[in-house]
This record gives sequence, C-alpha cells and structure tokens, in this order.
Amino acid sequence: MFEKLHKTEKLIFDICAVSLVLFYAYSAIIQPAATQYHRGIYVLLTYVLGFLLYQSATRWMRVVDYVLIVLSIISIGYWITNFEVINYRAGAETELDMTIAVIGVLLGVELARRVVGPIFVVLGSIMLLYGVYGDYAPDIISHAGDTFPALCTAIFYKSDGVFGIMANVLATYIVLFVIFGAFLEKCGAQRFFIDFPLAAVGHRIGGPGKVAVIASGLFGSISGSAIANTVSTGSFTIPMMKKAGFKPHVAGAIEPAASIGGMFLPPIMGAGGFIMAELTGLPYSQIMLVALFPALMYFFSVYVMVHFEAKKYGLVGERSAVSAWVILRKEWFYILPLVMITIFMLSGYSPGYSAILGVVTCIVISWFRVDTRIGLRAAVEASRAGVENSLKIGATVGVIGIIIGVFTYSGLVLTFADIIIDLANGQLFMTIVLIALASLVLGMGVPVTAAYLITAVVAVPALTHLGVNILAAHMIVYWLSQDSNITPPVCIAAFAGATIAKANMWKTAFTAFKFAKFLYLAPFLFGYVPAFTLNGSSRDIIIAFVLILFATFAYSWFLSGIWLPRKQAKKIV
Repeated sequence: MFEKLHKTEKLIFDICAVSLVLFYAYSAIIQPAATQYHRGIYVLLTYVLGFLLYQSATRWMRVVDYVLIVLSIISIGYWITNFEVINYRAGAETELDMTIAVIGVLLGVELARRVVGPIFVVLGSIMLLYGVYGDYAPDIISHAGDTFPALCTAIFYKSDGVFGIMANVLATYIVLFVIFGAFLEKCGAQRFFIDFPLAAVGHRIGGPGKVAVIASGLFGSISGSAIANTVSTGSFTIPMMKKAGFKPHVAGAIEPAASIGGMFLPPIMGAGGFIMAELTGLPYSQIMLVALFPALMYFFSVYVMVHFEAKKYGLVGERSAVSAWVILRKEWFYILPLVMITIFMLSGYSPGYSAILGVVTCIVISWFRVDTRIGLRAAVEASRAGVENSLKIGATVGVIGIIIGVFTYSGLVLTFADIIIDLANGQLFMTIVLIALASLVLGMGVPVTAAYLITAVVAVPALTHLGVNILAAHMIVYWLSQDSNITPPVCIAAFAGATIAKANMWKTAFTAFKFAKFLYLAPFLFGYVPAFTLNGSSRDIIIAFVLILFATFAYSWFLSGIWLPRKQAKKIV
C-alpha cells in the first residue's frame, strides 16, 4: 500500500509515523501526557494516515480523500482542544458540538469500510439504526431511541464511545507493541526465532512441523496477528514441512494452528491482554502470569499432535549445519528485548514504558551485526511498518465506539446477558457454547481483537452471573475470539496457510481445526477449573496442571489417530 503513494504522501506518512513514535517515547519515559492526548493524537493520526494510505479507486476521487483528511483533523482536533469544556457541558451540547460529532462518527464508518471491509459498514449502520429507532425494536431489546445527532453526540463524546476503551488501549499500549514488533523484526530477531528451533528440533521426528510451532510461539506474541504470523513464519516453515514429507494440507494447517497460540503467550499476547487489563482493572503482570500456563499447554498440544502425525508416517527433518548451542551462543542477545519487557512489566513499570525500552534495546542489539544495524533510515522504515500494521485494528476504533456506545446507551449489555442465560437455561456449558458461536460469527468480519472487545462487553456479565470469576470470564471470551482464524467457514489464517502450501483450502481448514483443539478445550477449563487461572491453593494448582498436562497428551494421542491401523489413519487425515 505504501509504495502506491506519491513521493510527497510518502514523506507525510513517514513524518507522522516517526512523530508518533517520538511522542510516545517522550510521554512514556520523560513527561507522561494526559490520557485524552494519547487517545486524541492516536485516533487523529489513524484517520489521517488511513485515508492517505487506503485511497479511493480513481485518481479524480483523490480530492475526496483529502477532504476526509481535513474533516478528520477538524473533528478530532475539536475533541482534543475542547475535551474539558465538552465534559462540563455534557447534556447541553451546542449545535457545533453535534455537527462535529456526526462528522466524526461517519468518518469512522468510512475509514473502517476502506481498511477492514464492508462488514463494518453493515454493523455500524445496524447499530445506528437500532440506537435511533430502538422504540420500534422487539420488546426484549427495545429502548426509547433518540435523534441521530443526539446519538452521535453520545457516541463521539462519552467515555464508552469512539474515544472509549478501544481507543485508550490502542493509544496507550497496542500501538507501542506493534511498533516494538516492527523494530524487533528489523534488528534481525525474527531470523533467530526460526534458526534456533530449526537447529534444536528440526532433525527430529516431525522436526519442520515442530519448528513451525516453536517459531510461531516466539514471533506470534509480538506480531499481534495470527494471519501476519502465518504469512511471515509460514513462508519459510510450510515449504520446509512439505519437503520433509508432510502432506500440503497438513503443512498448511500446522502453521495457522500454531500461529494463533502467539495471541495467548506472554509477555505481549498480541493485543488482547492489554484490553483485558483495562476491562478488568487488574495489573497486566497478573494477567501475564495467569495466561502463561494455558498458552504453554496450547503449544504443547499442537506440538504433540505434530509429533504423532509425523511418527505415523515416519517423517523426519534434516539436521541443521549449525548446532542449536552454537546459534544460541552467538545470537542469544536477540531475546534481550523480550526479557527486558517482561522484567520491567513484572517489576510494576507501565507497558508503554516497557515497550519503549524494548524498542531501544532492539536498536542497541541491531548494532551487534553490520547487516542489521538500525540507523536513521531503518528506524524510519520500522516506524512506518509499525504504524501501518496498527492501522488494521486502529481503523476499527470508530465502529467499535458505535457498537459499544449503542450497547451502553440502550442498556443492551444487561439485556444480552439475560438472553444468553435464558437460552442456555442457566447452564455454564451451554453458555460457553453460545459465546463460542457468537464470537465465531462476529470474527468472520472483524479483527479478532475487536471481536473480543465487542463479545466481552455483552458476554462477560452472563459468565460472572453464573459464578465465573471476572478474569476467567475474560479469558474464556478472549480464547474463543480467536476461533474465527481457523474455524470454517471463514478462517482467514487457515486459508493463508493453504495458499502458501498450495493445498485445498477446506481440507487445510478442517485439519487446522483438528490441530488447534486445545483452543476449544481451554475455555471450559477456565470456567470449571478455578486452579487453571491460579485461583486456589498451591496444591490444587499443581494437581490441576499435572492432570491437564496428561489429559492433553492423551487427548492429542487419541485425536491424531496413530492408534488406528495405518490404512485407516490415512483416510482421516
């Protein structure tokens, strides 16, 4: 996308990207900025760069893009400069306030359409119509309704609208870690994340598949996207698996199944962990500790499945020319950025402060080798890549604000919880199943982080009403929000793996579904086993972990079909 821009537009994009990085570095380390400035500046730059990067189809329509950029500057700039004044006159907004709000809300819908797709236009339009004409809705979900300008005013200015939770978490945490991921890749660490597991397990039974699992775990936590992880590491691991003898659809399925695990793995957990911290009010360090064992169990389940799959057909990888010990001894410093971030966050420092230190560490270690040194040009390129990657989710801020704003405005949050409980007849098992279906449908059209936030707002109250603790409830929703990546019919990560493997998409999708089985088991463990979220005595936690470990191994062995006669086993792959 960036290469299609004109020279002047490229310069504007790079200046904005570098300015954003410098602003956050300054506010995280030297002088913390007020929260509204973080949100306002991030949303402003997201809108400006989004309309700049995702252009209209024809050249003469480019004028419209610049008009939208100017309107973005006016509407969001108005919110930034009049933040306190607007709060003081809440409920008595002026005509200008309402006009600006209508423009800001409509801009958010258009930006989401361009960056994410038409599904957001449909969702946003339905929610706006429901907000205005709520008195015509069925009794169970009806509300008083309001005029369109008044509804937009509530969505644009109130704390649960456009500048609400999603904007706050994106501006405070997520954008910094996406930028950190870009710098980590630029300093050469991604190569280490592949070379080390390749030397360590690449020559064993199913070695290339195991390399995919380990590499996806190392890189997936920072990439923030299962699809990006599948494409980046899969371009190397999938051909390697095929060369070792894995069937194309199996090779294409292992990578996306492993890639979604990065979203559960601390220290970064993609982006959802920061939203979880914001919604629960718990320190991120606690969420990291709770998330660690389930994430490791997920990778263990995929790893064991790969082992049994390879053992069934006698698939063995090739030994690397360099030993794992030699690679670790020469390139150990590539793990320093992740170690730094983990240490500082566990020590109580803010995620933003930790992310900036991680970026600085990436720049320092890049100079250990001549070919990876991050100078001024490379720093600009990394900043550009980070900001461009963040646009994919940042562009959803406007419509997410509409959805959550209308949910809150109409009281549908509490009503939806009652509906779920009634449909499930008060049973926790059926409640989790219904939430899984809801997140699957929602995830077909929106990024999984957005799907998690929307689903959490309406589903967590139902889970907590049934006795699930708040953190376990959010973990259930967060894990289930990833299912659309590898669950048919719309499983983009699995389809991406199939494309790289040149395999049948549906065959790959259903195989990925099989390899990722722990994704569907963990939510029930969160709901029924308190020790799974470190809730209980040390003895209870240890016993639960040991039992889950053995159960996962046995379940993987059974599901792999290795116990069947080989002719039958071939048929079910």
